[in-house]
Amino acid sequence: MNEVRLRKIQGLAQEIMDEVNKHELEKKDLELLHLVIDNLSRAVVDVTDPNGNYSIDYLERKVVKAHSLLMKQG
Repeated sequence: MNEVRLRKIQGLAQEIMDEVNKHELEKKDLELLHLVIDNLSRAVVDVTDPNGNYSIDYLERKVVKAHSLLMKQG
């Protein structure tokens, strides 16, 4: 089950990278990009917790939120 969720998260992250790279950054709202980066950064920090305390639910929420923010503006 977690493997399926991680593959979904990976796919969303790849779509985010593709969307950001597809457009010139000047054309994108900087506030939107900051929100996307904030969500992705928090997800990465959570997963790289040296104590191994992470939540796939939290990771999924943050990546889905970043994806939604970017795609609704795209």
